[in-house]
Amino acid sequence: MSDSLKNKTVLITGASSGIGEALAMEFAARGARLVLCARREERLARLVSTIESRGGRAIAARCDVNREGDVERAVQAATARFGALDVAVANAGFGVVGAFSSLTLEDYRRQFETNVFGLVRTVYAVMPALKRSKGRLAFTGSITSYFSAPASSAYSMSKFAVRALAEALEHELRPAGVSVTLLSPGLVVSELRKVDNAGVFHARATTGPTRLHMPADVAARKLVGAIACRRREIVITAHGKILVFLAQHMPFVLRLLFRMGLKGRGAVELPG
Repeated sequence: MSDSLKNKTVLITGASSGIGEALAMEFAARGARLVLCARREERLARLVSTIESRGGRAIAARCDVNREGDVERAVQAATARFGALDVAVANAGFGVVGAFSSLTLEDYRRQFETNVFGLVRTVYAVMPALKRSKGRLAFTGSITSYFSAPASSAYSMSKFAVRALAEALEHELRPAGVSVTLLSPGLVVSELRKVDNAGVFHARATTGPTRLHMPADVAARKLVGAIACRRREIVITAHGKILVFLAQHMPFVLRLLFRMGLKGRGAVELPG
């Protein structure tokens, strides 16, 4: 296992569950120091306790990426406690689903506020510290940044935007020694489907069948490895790689699959 993350300070937004929580556990296992950011303080406190019980180091910072000043305060907490910030993972996000005719302008605005502008706000907050440490910046995107399925226009639009920002910043930040890694997962076990279109979490909501879902800890090992190696992008899950290949080289196959899905009225499943 690479020790390039040992004693590095890592800030993760959306760290209270799903991929964010799994990333925190994997970074901690590699010897990193964690600054865990999310809105649900009780979940963060439990995660910090778990990490510390295993010999790791972590602090919690209540943070809403949609609120001015929250991420900046988390960065200040990171540097005050650990002296620097070496890695930032902009992971906070949720999914708005539904046919265009069933959604409103506010649904699209809400989707972009968190998944895009919340990410941009995070980048502005962490940038000075990452430039000082010549650190690593990672975005949680999705394989849906390569294609847009029926009833997923809002979510896919937001992830297309994340891809565009990652590609631009990879060029802009390279001279400063900061790497940018785009994390593009397919279906991973998470609580994404427990969050409604208004961004509200429902503990009792069903998560649906998980046969194709990659376990979050397995996904985290792959994603953290990519960040450690300063890879430009990583696409994970077998089906995710297949769908991305089809989107790039055989888009007509995807169109056929989507049309078949509409006829069968299959449920939409958001990757990531």
